[in-house]
Formats: sequence, structure tokens, C-alpha cells
Amino acid sequence: MTVLIASDLDRTLIYSRAARALAGEPTGPLRCVETRDGVAVSHLTDAAAGLLQALPPWAHLVAFTTRTPEQLARVRLPGRPARFAVAANGGRLLVDGVPDAEWSARVARELADACSLAEVQAELELRCHPDWTLAVRGAAGLFCYAVLDRERTPRGFVADVDEWLVARGWTSSLQGRKLYAVPSPLTKSAALAEVARRLDASLVLGAGDSLLDVDLLAACDLGIHPGHGEIAASGWSAEHVHSTGSFGAQAGEDICRWFHETAIMAR
Repeated sequence: MTVLIASDLDRTLIYSRAARALAGEPTGPLRCVETRDGVAVSHLTDAAAGLLQALPPWAHLVAFTTRTPEQLARVRLPGRPARFAVAANGGRLLVDGVPDAEWSARVARELADACSLAEVQAELELRCHPDWTLAVRGAAGLFCYAVLDRERTPRGFVADVDEWLVARGWTSSLQGRKLYAVPSPLTKSAALAEVARRLDASLVLGAGDSLLDVDLLAACDLGIHPGHGEIAASGWSAEHVHSTGSFGAQAGEDICRWFHETAIMAR
């Protein structure tokens, strides 16, 4: 039996200081899994790290993230090195750290008829006032995002942007300070099917916290999401997906425990 564990990273498995504050700083020790310019950026609990290191050999943990490949390369999860990783919300399939050219070409074909990134990014830059926007950036040549000052962002701004995007075949997701604008055909679930095929997986487990993870969870055999995040706030549910009921880094630890226990029972 081969178990594929498809997991989002930020605010699902790993947590910045701001994300850890969702439920207060955890009382136990933390393990750093990402540094930037020599500064520790993201962590998980020591207990979560131990659970990932103890995953059985038939369980393959694969990151499914909205991060670009360059941002993903900064993360070092505990446990066995993964052959596969999925970045850019399904737009890049990495094999041994290298983007798979065939997959990238397939994604380009599927996005050919969508509203262009240039048009969407220009509109986002026009709408995002400097008084409450720290930056607007493109990502992997596939989508873009705005870094917002949430306290100063006008009420209704996110809903207005989402309405404009939906009318053009795109979607939005607000994750912490970042408002993502992503083409609707760009999904984690499509990449999930490809990774599952390559691994010949007989069971697929999934985890995620944002609306961009809904299609991933829907495509898994079993899924889990933390008690915080867009999914929890939206009220979305499915019979095969449950919530940790916990928040912050504790939720990440509970997700790792569920991965470990479910993979063991599956055997």
C-alpha cells in the first residue's frame, strides 16, 4: 500500500509568529523549518516534527502550496526527503526539486483562455491604495497577490475584488495579510491526481486551511482542516473531511498526528 499525504504548508502544517498567535504561542518547544536572510521564519512544534519523522515508509508527504518554487525551497520539513512537491497552487510540479516541464506545459495550455495575469495584476495595483497596501507582486508567472495592512484595508474591499475576479474566471483567497488572485483553472486537485498517479497511491490524505485548498480536500479520500482559516470560517464541509477543532500551531500538531495514525491504520 502507498499512502499519499497531500498537505498545504502555511497555517496548516507550519506557522509564522503571526500565525502562531491565532491561539496564543504554544507552550512546548518549537522546531524551525524555514529561515530567510538568517532569520527563523516558520516553525512547527517539536511534537509535530517527531510525528513527521515517524511517518511509515509507505506514507509519502508531499507539500501542496501556493508558494512559488523559490519560496518553497526555503522550507525543510522533518522526515524523509520528498521526491515530489507542488508549488504555485498546482502550477508547478517539482520532481527532485526541478519543475516538471511536461506539467508546466499542460498548465500553460489550460490557462491560455483565461484572463491574462498582466490584466489582473494591473487591476489589483490600481485598486490597492498605498495607504493600506504594502506590495502587489506576481508569482511564478501564474497568479498575483497583494500584501495588505488588514487593519487599514477598507471594509468591502476584498469582496469587491473577488466579484471583479470571478467575472473574469479568477478567484481570490485572503490568507493572513496576503490577498491572492488565482486563475480558476489553476488548482491543487489537478496536480494531486498527477502525483497520485505517479506514486500509484491507494489512499490519499489531505490537509489545508484556505479556500484554495477546498478542491484539494474534496479530491482526497480523507481530509482535515484546522479550526482556524478560510475553510473553518466559510462553513464548508464534506463527509470525508473533518476539523481539528484546535487552532494555531497546535492544529498543525494535531494534523501531523492524524497523518501518522491514519497512515499506520491504513496498512
